[in-house]
Amino acid sequence: MPAQISCLKGAEMNHIESIENAYLEVENGLIKAFGEMQNCPIYSGEIIDGTNKWVMPGFVDSHTHMVFAAPRHNEYVMRLQGKTYEDIAAEGGGILNSAKSLQNTSEDNLYSMAYAYAHNAMACGTSAFEIKSGYGLSTDAEIKMLRVIKRLKENLPITVKATFLGAHAIPAEYKQNRQGYIDLIINEMLPIIAKENLADFIDVFCDSGFYTVDETNCILDAGLKVGLRPKIHGNELGLTGGVQVAVAHNALSVDHLEHISEVEIDCLLKSNTMPVILPGSSFFLKIPYSPARQMIDAGLPVAIASDFNPGSSPHYNLWFTMSLACLYNKMLPKEAFNAATINAATALDISDTHGSITNGKKACLQITRAFEDINEMPYWFGQNHTEKLLVG
Repeated sequence: MPAQISCLKGAEMNHIESIENAYLEVENGLIKAFGEMQNCPIYSGEIIDGTNKWVMPGFVDSHTHMVFAAPRHNEYVMRLQGKTYEDIAAEGGGILNSAKSLQNTSEDNLYSMAYAYAHNAMACGTSAFEIKSGYGLSTDAEIKMLRVIKRLKENLPITVKATFLGAHAIPAEYKQNRQGYIDLIINEMLPIIAKENLADFIDVFCDSGFYTVDETNCILDAGLKVGLRPKIHGNELGLTGGVQVAVAHNALSVDHLEHISEVEIDCLLKSNTMPVILPGSSFFLKIPYSPARQMIDAGLPVAIASDFNPGSSPHYNLWFTMSLACLYNKMLPKEAFNAATINAATALDISDTHGSITNGKKACLQITRAFEDINEMPYWFGQNHTEKLLVG
């Protein structure tokens, strides 16, 4: 794949270049050269024999909530019993439940749990991921989450990006004073985040029952002033303006998109904002799946991500996410693979270093068994095909 390509759009997504019987050379953590084995140079360094294996780029997971204090399996049972999201929230569940648990959990414990989740994700071939805050919903707890993510950045061998999602929900104590909490985000949280360099991006849950378009505009503008580029939760619950506010702020991505119309598609076609779909969330919550086929056929790029979190998508296996994307978002296998690699890297602004096997990019590679065809990857749903992840 040529280095200048940062993402694949429309029909381009159903194309993958490959070389049979190939070599790949890594030097100083970067891809130096690759090609047909007959042209392999004499090499005296460490050699990994990939006979009867496939070598491919590591996955990029551009949307996770990996730092949390406890699973929410009780809510899972409540949903099995027929209770709605609103019913669960009324009984103290949902995001506010995670926030309460996190506020009472130490930074060290949060770090230990997230570190273990990260290694599990890496074992499934993930070579870079984003982690959001948003389960704190207070200054101390949000900053605590972001400091945990910073420690993960420093101690994991893969690339980690931090997103400030203080506007994930309205805390119960601010239910009658929404502007008071927004002011807290802008005037108290953001200055600390900027001073300690705790985040790369800023996110807002711009959707029905959460943050309005006007509130989202205000928060994103404040984030941009301290250097945080937007990533938006949008259109999960309806056509609520998330796409438009994302495009207006040149957001890296707009994520969820279970609801989208021709108006939103046309808006995205005129932008550089990456649509990111989250099939795991649709699967777990039994809500509509994002119409990826419609978006791709219109000429858009699409990325997929796990949405790993304790309430709506408790999984980090992007192989499974690819299978869901093919079965329910109507993507083809090559499209799903590109959505989890080069397009996902674009959604994290790391396509210059990740997402494809290209000379000069970081050597973030996974080794799998040999498949008869790439179509076989999502066919074996629920399986982890990664045998080894190589980073550097």
